[in-house]
Amino acid sequence: MSVQERRAISARRESLLGEQPGAFAVARFVRVTPMKARRVVDLVRGLGVDDALATLKFAPQAAAATVYKVVDSAAANAEGTEHLNRADLVVAKAYVDEGPTLKRHRPRAQGRATRIDKRTSHITVVVAPREAEPAEKAPVKKAAAKKSADTADTAKKAPAKKAAKKAADKPAEAAEKPAKKASAKKAATKKATAEKKES
Repeated sequence: MSVQERRAISARRESLLGEQPGAFAVARFVRVTPMKARRVVDLVRGLGVDDALATLKFAPQAAAATVYKVVDSAAANAEGTEHLNRADLVVAKAYVDEGPTLKRHRPRAQGRATRIDKRTSHITVVVAPREAEPAEKAPVKKAAAKKSADTADTAKKAPAKKAAKKAADKPAEAAEKPAKKASAKKAATKKATAEKKES
């Protein structure tokens, strides 16, 4: 391996992981479309390495076999170069970039030819050790959430009480008004029928 290649690898590692422990693996020029590969990669992002491999082993997509190899390779790199425990590793980042497209042509009706794009993908998987979540931060968030929920409940209850009082006052008034209108309509119809009979 030349010095330039070594520098390129370390620069790539720095861009992916920075100073954090972990490893990565890349499969380049894979003959699968990026859209199909992304469907598979989205299944394993954030999972533990063993869970990700089990998921990929039984995934029906054709790209699952290639992604399986990349995840396994990244885990092996982490064990070999970084001396990390495989059980603690998580798929921290996983993404698919578009590679070069092979242009092919197919004969069609009336002497025409249509282009067929055979796309390729660059699949990158980064594994890193699982971070332990601090136990103190979780209760603080819950307490803050409870306070905001309590204030929201009291804010909702006050307008609800006012609305209930208004609704209680309105039905009595509403019951009186339609009754007056109905009696007026009846009186008008009675007058009209009486006038018809007289004439």
